[in-house]
Amino acid sequence: MLIRIVKLSFHEENIPAFLENFELMKTHIRNSPGNQLLELYQDKHNPCVFFTYSYWDSEADLDNYRNSALFDEIWTFTKKLFNDKPQAWSVDKLVSLQ
Repeated sequence: MLIRIVKLSFHEENIPAFLENFELMKTHIRNSPGNQLLELYQDKHNPCVFFTYSYWDSEADLDNYRNSALFDEIWTFTKKLFNDKPQAWSVDKLVSLQ
């Protein structure tokens, strides 16, 4: 399993547009082949910063999503709202306690 963490930073006035679009698209992202989990977080101290966490069966599944028309539509809309360059990490989970 691959975990993808993406940090997104928005102009404050663009946050409602981002959240509205995320609400519309989240189920489509979650239903992408190989996606096991999708979460959205907002920074407690800087409300302009968000993180997405997504779990993928494989790197190939993530790559297929990133090369899809769905991703292109989402990214074309979202990148206009940024106030800083997004950052992304692909990580392996080493430990999980529940």
